[in-house]
Amino acid sequence: LASRVDRRGTRWQIAALPFGGYVKFLGDANAASAGADDTTMARLSESERRHTMHGAPLWARAATVFAGPFFNFILSSVIFSGFVLVQGIADGSPTIVSVKPLPVEGITLLPGDRVTSVEGTPVESYQAFAEAAVAVEPKPLVSYGVERNGTAMDVMGPQAFPPLISGVAPKSAAMDAGLQGGDVILSVDGTDIYRFEEMRERAMGSSGAPLALAVWRAGDTFDTTLTPRERPVQTEDGGFEMTWQIGIYGDSAFEPQVRSATPWEVVSLGVQATADSILVTISSLAAIVGGAISSCSISGAIGIAQAAGAAASQGWAYFIGLVASLSVAIGFLNLLPIPVLDGGHLIFHAYEWARGKPPSDRMMNLAMTAGLVVVLSLMIFGLSNDIFCT
Repeated sequence: LASRVDRRGTRWQIAALPFGGYVKFLGDANAASAGADDTTMARLSESERRHTMHGAPLWARAATVFAGPFFNFILSSVIFSGFVLVQGIADGSPTIVSVKPLPVEGITLLPGDRVTSVEGTPVESYQAFAEAAVAVEPKPLVSYGVERNGTAMDVMGPQAFPPLISGVAPKSAAMDAGLQGGDVILSVDGTDIYRFEEMRERAMGSSGAPLALAVWRAGDTFDTTLTPRERPVQTEDGGFEMTWQIGIYGDSAFEPQVRSATPWEVVSLGVQATADSILVTISSLAAIVGGAISSCSISGAIGIAQAAGAAASQGWAYFIGLVASLSVAIGFLNLLPIPVLDGGHLIFHAYEWARGKPPSDRMMNLAMTAGLVVVLSLMIFGLSNDIFCT
């Protein structure tokens, strides 16, 4: 569709079929870099060959191959670091910055109040405040001891963790039912609930039976029915277990006080989030191979597009977060030891390092063909999941 050659002789091109991208180096026999083009290499001088993929030292070729997945991880780290930079870090103080809109009357807790106790339990930090709030029995209003403008007083406020939805998972029962961020679930099957944990428990104990919900949204209420679906949840030991879920994320009723992150915190937390995503990707793939997670968890282009659309509908933060997660997944998958992928090329380079010579052209061609079959099969499998998996 479009092509140009820059001043260094590199051609940049947009093709008609946007199925992915690749880099073809000077001297490559084909787009998969499976062997050198002997005719082209013979025309080049010694110094020019040094600038080709096949004429470069082994370490340079391996570094070039690894650079693609590595920059996928760099991109995700930059995005996660951006979240830390923009949102800041909770400073640990139990000071309430704001109270989110909730269908609860009689709230006398105000922004700026510093919480000193929850239902009589003293708290000195936000962590202690959260732990005390979790232990409160389900009810509409909670008693808080606060310090306001230097004066100690008792006030009433909402549950710290009400059935308030912060976001909805793509392709979930909640999304199909039309739930969205900011909604508050008032009741399940006619029984009032006051804590997010109650909604979670009702979904997990449903055994897949439909749940009738009363929902509050921006001052109005409506009824909806949804059916929980079995989904894998990662356990503390890194494994997975199947539980009934409706696909909602909880939120706190209060905005905690935050501070600006230091440059070190911005970078380190971004890198840590990427590392955590890599570990989740590895454990998820292992669980799929081991049968602990359904193979329907593998999505194709349609599923990814649906997830992107769903994330975008919930705000830029969800969409950018999905981009970061996809970047991690792409980087990791490219490192799998499958010929035609970067991981396959690294295996070839390891073979060359161990044997002192590269694989034969015949071996390379056979491996590339097999790798291409595997990749195309996975793409077709993911696409069929998008169409046939419920």
